[in-house]
Amino acid sequence: MAFVKDMLRMWAHSWKRFISIAMITLLGVAVLTGIYAGCRDAFRSTDRFFDAQGLHDVQVLSTAGLSNGDIAALRKVNGVAKVQAERSQEVTFDLDGRKSATMQEIGTNGIDQPYLQEGRMPKKAGEIAVTRKFIRDSGKRIGSRLTVTPESASSDTSDTNDTNGADGTNETSGTDEAPSFPTKLTIVGVVLDPQNLSNPDGYSAMTSFRSTATTDYTFFAPSDGVTGILYTSATLLVKGAAAESTFDESYENTVKQVTDRIDGTVKTDRQKARRQELLDAGNKKIADARAEADKKFADAQSQIDANRQQFNQQVDQIVSMQAGAAAAGAAANGANAGAVAAAGATTPQLDETTRETMRETIIAASPELTQAKQQLDQAQSQLNEQKASTEQTLKTKENELKTSIPQVRWYVQDRQQLGGFSALKSDLDSIQSLGNAFPIVFLLVAVMMSLTAMARMVEEDRSLIGTYVGLGYGRLAVASRYLLFALLACLIGGGLGLIAGFLGIPAFLLVVLQGMYVMPGLRLEYDWLYGSLGIALFVVGVLAATIYACVQEMRQTPASLLRPKAPRAGSRILLERIRPVWNRIGFLGKVTARNIFRFKSRLIMTVGGVAGCTALIVCGLAINDTVADLGIKQYRDIYQYDLMVVSDDSDASAMRTKVASDGRVTSSLDVRIESGDLAISGGGDGDSGKAGSSGSESIQLVAVPEKHLSDLGEMVTLQPVSSGILGTSGVGKTGSLKLDDDGVIVAQSAASALGVKAGSKVRLTNGDGVQATAKVSAVNRNLIGSDVYVSETYYAKLFDSKDAKNTKNSKSSEDSEALTWNAMLAKLSGSDTSQTDYAESLEEDSSVMKAVSCAHMADSFKFDLMGAVVALIVALAGGLALVVLFTLANTNVSERVREMATLKVLGFFDREVHHYVNREMMILTVMGVILGLPLGRLVGGMLTMALNMPSLYFEVEVKPLSYVIAAVATMAFALLVQLFVNPVLDRIDPISSLKSVE
Repeated sequence: MAFVKDMLRMWAHSWKRFISIAMITLLGVAVLTGIYAGCRDAFRSTDRFFDAQGLHDVQVLSTAGLSNGDIAALRKVNGVAKVQAERSQEVTFDLDGRKSATMQEIGTNGIDQPYLQEGRMPKKAGEIAVTRKFIRDSGKRIGSRLTVTPESASSDTSDTNDTNGADGTNETSGTDEAPSFPTKLTIVGVVLDPQNLSNPDGYSAMTSFRSTATTDYTFFAPSDGVTGILYTSATLLVKGAAAESTFDESYENTVKQVTDRIDGTVKTDRQKARRQELLDAGNKKIADARAEADKKFADAQSQIDANRQQFNQQVDQIVSMQAGAAAAGAAANGANAGAVAAAGATTPQLDETTRETMRETIIAASPELTQAKQQLDQAQSQLNEQKASTEQTLKTKENELKTSIPQVRWYVQDRQQLGGFSALKSDLDSIQSLGNAFPIVFLLVAVMMSLTAMARMVEEDRSLIGTYVGLGYGRLAVASRYLLFALLACLIGGGLGLIAGFLGIPAFLLVVLQGMYVMPGLRLEYDWLYGSLGIALFVVGVLAATIYACVQEMRQTPASLLRPKAPRAGSRILLERIRPVWNRIGFLGKVTARNIFRFKSRLIMTVGGVAGCTALIVCGLAINDTVADLGIKQYRDIYQYDLMVVSDDSDASAMRTKVASDGRVTSSLDVRIESGDLAISGGGDGDSGKAGSSGSESIQLVAVPEKHLSDLGEMVTLQPVSSGILGTSGVGKTGSLKLDDDGVIVAQSAASALGVKAGSKVRLTNGDGVQATAKVSAVNRNLIGSDVYVSETYYAKLFDSKDAKNTKNSKSSEDSEALTWNAMLAKLSGSDTSQTDYAESLEEDSSVMKAVSCAHMADSFKFDLMGAVVALIVALAGGLALVVLFTLANTNVSERVREMATLKVLGFFDREVHHYVNREMMILTVMGVILGLPLGRLVGGMLTMALNMPSLYFEVEVKPLSYVIAAVATMAFALLVQLFVNPVLDRIDPISSLKSVE
């Protein structure tokens, strides 16, 4: 009992060490669990939402639309739980300028169901549900009416069905097969699209150019009123996928098994079957056309034959009359009256030759009969020519049918290809990667501080330990006094850390996340396993340090422990050997130097602890500086143009005329911009049929006219880059990179994410879904967005092959020689404000789809989520620095109580004692800061390299001000600690402190 009371008394006396260990554990556990818990809560709530709304696991698209046979084949695939055929149509409407939307049919099989936020779901034809983004932009509300106009090639289905050949005929399918939606609409509800969780009322992680392949809004309509028997896409749910977290690798593996099965046999068979359906439809149309033509020709021939028969009858009648008259005249000259009467009553019999001669004579003698015969002959001739021409045309079409109908391509995609899904996942993964790295530094610092604190605690009780061991107490029992002390401090600090880690930090992160994404049903959850392991990790580290400190003391005999510890043997420090310097240092300076360098363990612990905290602060500020400069570097330095204008292909000429007529452009470059995909080539022909596999990036494909390849360098800074270390990269000389016809130039952001370098082979997908294998000629410095630059000639080489033509929207060989330049890069006159205003005014023009001002992008670029996490990390690092300095300062004082008492006996005033002690701590702090600044840059580079986010490359930069802030903050914490330490120095009693320990 006395042993326990003494242990509790010892614990109460060491309350400062207890608080230090508890606080370090609290911060470490909070960092370890907090960022993880915030991301996990977001992951789980999103996964629950996706399961509730039936977000598809797999989506199948086809360049020729999907038929009922395709849907039936997908249902038979092993592992498929549900299949939903979907129809959609692109429409336009007037909303402060021309806007586009996708009319999406609400599925009846429970897949991709929109989440109702306000009003009710549409049920009747003409009713729609819209997103909150549309409500915000349009100012409309529930009950408002809207009229839309279907685009000429509004949906993917109609695009793929209209497989017209160069002759302009439509052999494959009628436009009545394409989906068609009502055009007079009434808004009855506001919904959240599960495929895009972006919060329109909050702030976005970044402002980026929207590709031309996407529409501005999505309208959801019921099946009632939708016509068309061809489907735009098919969405699938995979068996067992809902039981897995959509963000885990196990989910990806489950889905991949099904996509592999579809890619294996179903896709090939249905591609052939669908093309055969198109061929059969074309042949049927040709056969129908032939039958219809034959019928028309037969009717025309019958009419001509009837007219000719009537004509012949008329001529034969005249011939008969003339023959009878001739016979009557001959009889009158030499016969009696009876003979004459008999001759007049009988028509003479003429042979065929005589009759034909008489016909020709009669026709020739009559202009009317001549004209009638010519008309009949001409009609017959024209009919014969039409027959021959039609037959030749139909034969030609039969021969051209196989080449004019495209090879059908299926594209099997998973959730990774959804822009909203991939953006959320990449944001959370990046933040989680920071949460996985920073606790390591906190753990190391915690172990170092615990070792320092517990080693001093054990050393202070040296004689008491010898007494207990001499009295027969086991070394384990004696060590338990310190082990339980450290364990209790870890458990209390860890418990408070779990509260902060599973409640405080996640609540902060989720507030930031909800400003970027809409996540219904979001709630905070506790993870018992991870929380317990988090505490256990710090408990093991701290207890290991305590055990080490106990073993170091208790391995001695009780007699040795009962005697005072022998003073450290005197030795010279390196500075003493530099006589010119040493001789000029004062007495107190020499004492300070000896105290700093002779006690190496204290030197290492203090410098290491301060350096670690400083490095964390610098690391956080480095990430902040890197993110803050992304917009400026991209839109001021890399993009030299001031304005990007994009239009539909049909409005390209009108758009250029509009921009030219405004007189604001000083120089410009016409280009073609398409939304595409870049993937690592598997070594095949690049037509795998699976767009955007796991190793893929969404890109902006920029085709440049052959005659203006050299002008690209005036609009975009072309600098070759090579892989660097610690977040850096080797950047070549500006202007040393040229676009040519031997390959494509890939943006650094995409190349870094995929591991692509100059000379690599990649699979490119253009805006029409056509895939081709391309060579990377160079990697260009690029931080935001994933641009891929290609020359006009190389573009034609890649996408104008036979396979390229066999896809939706493919052009004939005659048309494909000249691309439609649907975009313009331009330099403008005027201030940044006027350029921004001009871009906004252009968007109101009906010929302009999107106008982007680089000045506006540079000023408005934000990455709020990363900024919030950086602020959190810096705050926690500052708290750790404060605790570390407090622990080290108190340990330093407790080790040197007799020394401080001696100074007081020698006549040192309190202020002089403060200066004597604090000077050492400040010097050690400065040394730690000096070491921590470059260490922070090193760690910051490594962490930013781990932030592998789509369309972003973090070019690490630490501003001088950030180094200053980190150094000043650490020194400020050191000064703050002095305010707590000075009263401790004042309370040292020289008499009691100098008593002999014996």
